[in-house]
Amino acid sequence: MYEQKTKETDESVIEFIESVENPKKRQDAYRLLEIFEETSGYPAKMWGPSIIGFGSYHYVYASGHEGDAPLVGFSPRKAKTTLYFATGDDERIQLLEKLGKHTSGKGCVYINKIDDVDISVLKQLITQSIAFLQKLYPPTP
Repeated sequence: MYEQKTKETDESVIEFIESVENPKKRQDAYRLLEIFEETSGYPAKMWGPSIIGFGSYHYVYASGHEGDAPLVGFSPRKAKTTLYFATGDDERIQLLEKLGKHTSGKGCVYINKIDDVDISVLKQLITQSIAFLQKLYPPTP
């Protein structure tokens, strides 16, 4: 049976951010922490050893594979900071065009520094991603 690698942990978000070697990346991580918490309305939790996630949802794929994941999140990686948003959301493409300097993959958006992006668009991406995932995977009471 498949064992999900990235799970919510009880590790300290602040200790993780403090362990980021690059001072500018650490400063950006604190700013992102503030933006994501304020915009999402969820407290930050560590997911695996290096992802700071906000909220969670339970997914079930047609294949029967299921698990839990953060609604949105970020990780201050050495090369670039990774932002995690929902995959499969066409509205995300329109917002990304307005975000600023970034690259993107299937579910990830990569930025060099927070000064490269429009914070109001980042907040819209957070809100849109949460709404999309909660519609796709409604929260269970």
